[in-house]
Amino acid sequence: MASSRRTIALVVAGLLLAVVPPIAALTNQPFYVDLFRRMMIFAIAAVSLDLILGYGGMVSFGHAAYLGIGAYAVGIPAFHGIDNGFLQLSLAIAASALAALVIGAISLRTSGVSFIMITLAFAQMLYYLGISLETYGGDNGMRLTVRSQFGGLIDLYQPTVFYYVVLAILVVFVVLGDRLVASRFGMVIRAAKSNEPRARAIGFSPFRYKLTAFVIAGSAGGLAGALLANQTEYLTPEFMHWTRSGEIMFMVILGGMGTLVGPVLGAIVLLLLEDVLSALTVHWQIVLGPFLVLVVLFAKRGLFGLVSGAPHNG
Repeated sequence: MASSRRTIALVVAGLLLAVVPPIAALTNQPFYVDLFRRMMIFAIAAVSLDLILGYGGMVSFGHAAYLGIGAYAVGIPAFHGIDNGFLQLSLAIAASALAALVIGAISLRTSGVSFIMITLAFAQMLYYLGISLETYGGDNGMRLTVRSQFGGLIDLYQPTVFYYVVLAILVVFVVLGDRLVASRFGMVIRAAKSNEPRARAIGFSPFRYKLTAFVIAGSAGGLAGALLANQTEYLTPEFMHWTRSGEIMFMVILGGMGTLVGPVLGAIVLLLLEDVLSALTVHWQIVLGPFLVLVVLFAKRGLFGLVSGAPHNG
């Protein structure tokens, strides 16, 4: 039943997102194509975090580090005249996966507050590394000289084309994520979250499974970072700051941990509220804060659980 609800939600969400460009064109509001594309990029990052947070109970406070790695994997080659999109995206995924492997191999040997602090420490190390890269703008960041090029197959300078590329990646990632958590692999991750000693007692090695999930989540975060660099045409160490990690984590909690579709909803609602409220008042955070607190207090399963009645799968 829960799986069918997620499937229906995914189809409905996909269809609603798919009609944004035509509606934006009809209403002569091209801004919304950019806005919803940004939402979907952060949704990819939020879904990747949900894989380890919602299903594995791994509270990583350094997930934004992979956004930064992915962004610099696009920006640095472009700075040196290498604009091949296939190469850049591959580099973003590989570099983020390698970073996640190192961070996960160390942090997953701990738990609780120690795990949180280690992931946060690694993210801040990478953040300060970005600041030290004076050649690439240092603290100020740098402008992306050219968006990723795909040999004429895909033109990211076409807003609608770029939009549907991001939508396709998001849908594929959510579908693959759903298959993953429903597989034996996902069952071990969830079992380790519930009772790791018992999972070891029945013959599984939770560490290997959790590390694999950590690497998958990191690589997807890197892909989101590569897309974000193309979206903003600007990259900065701020992509990796701990406050950005907190924002992504809140998208997951707001939408509903352990649902995959929930983080997509959380990303859209949070960024849409930020956009609407910031246009109304400079003190928009004072309005947004209490709303988010109320949702967390009274919608225990997040917005997805609130609107669908779906059980929490975390």
